[in-house]
Amino acid sequence: MARVFILSPARSDGVRASYLFNPNTTTVLGRELQAGVRQPIGKVFSFLSGLYFRGKLAYAETFSRPASEGVGAWVITSNQGLLPLQAEIDLEDLRGFSKTPIACGESRYETPLRRDLRNLVAKENAETQYVLLGSVSTDKYAAALLEAFGEKLFFPTDFIGRGDMSRGGLMLRHARMKTELAYAQLAGAVRNGKRPPKLIPVGGENRPAGNFPKQSRRLHKKP
Repeated sequence: MARVFILSPARSDGVRASYLFNPNTTTVLGRELQAGVRQPIGKVFSFLSGLYFRGKLAYAETFSRPASEGVGAWVITSNQGLLPLQAEIDLEDLRGFSKTPIACGESRYETPLRRDLRNLVAKENAETQYVLLGSVSTDKYAAALLEAFGEKLFFPTDFIGRGDMSRGGLMLRHARMKTELAYAQLAGAVRNGKRPPKLIPVGGENRPAGNFPKQSRRLHKKP
């Protein structure tokens, strides 16, 4: 069965994003973007989100099974709908992301997203299974995806009750072990539950993505 992952986005208006927007940035990624060099959205969002998006990226690259020559992983954006994981973006794209809220009822977010979801369903194999790698506790992602995919939309059951960092560590660990998580249909599922035991970090899971200034490294290590 074909399996396509839908990744929730990284926050584009936070502290980490400010390092990329700063013309005097000391980060390698920031300097490249400031010079006009476009970068893969997976790389940029991994810088912005750290462990959480690194886990989603590694997991999707390891376990996606697109139909024929299709795309195996898509990233939700705030104003450009879905982008392939390797799609390249620039600072103007990132600024656009930062200015558009991801919220139910926000047309700048929902209109391109629903358009791309319809196109994806039309192009993919009828037996394709879609897996959301992101929060399922609210409708900001789930509502549009359920409308498009219905019973073909799944999520990792181990996400229930976990925070972002815990989900990121879990996905990174399973990608390294080449062991896929268990999935359940999102339609009708209980999306909230008791917090599971805390993951014990192993082998660099909490390593920051990119050469952050010292203060950002302290930010990254907060629970």
